[in-house]
Amino acid sequence: MNWYVVYTKPKWEKKVADKLNQLGIECYCPMITQVKQWSDRKKKVETPLFNSYVFVQLPDSERNLVFQVAGVVRYLFWLGKPAVVKDQEIEVIKTSLKAPNLSEVSVSGIQVGDKIKLESGAFSNQNAIVQEVSNNYYILVLEALGCVLKIKYK
Repeated sequence: MNWYVVYTKPKWEKKVADKLNQLGIECYCPMITQVKQWSDRKKKVETPLFNSYVFVQLPDSERNLVFQVAGVVRYLFWLGKPAVVKDQEIEVIKTSLKAPNLSEVSVSGIQVGDKIKLESGAFSNQNAIVQEVSNNYYILVLEALGCVLKIKYK
């Protein structure tokens, strides 16, 4: 069975994943813990790694079952066909999220177009191409996962 990417309504990732599990559809919604700050407090909050995306694994003939769940918008398409995510890529995401949190990151001498290998963090051992360099963030294209990563630094 293939893994597919389901596009959800904004902020509905957890609800959609729960409902899909209740229907017996295997799904994966990678979550990360972030510290959010309000005017009066700070709080640790679990947020989806990929906004509005949930991965589902089901036979091609049963792909329409996901539309029984409120919050599902459509499948993500690539070159006119539903985007298929390899088992290996899902495993990379799962193992990357188990890595210990970083306490400090230092970056020096990176330029647009450089190919780098991330050495720590949620995406350790992933190859990336530097797409943009700013005063307070980098935008990287992760080759294996085919996604764009924005890294902020102070």
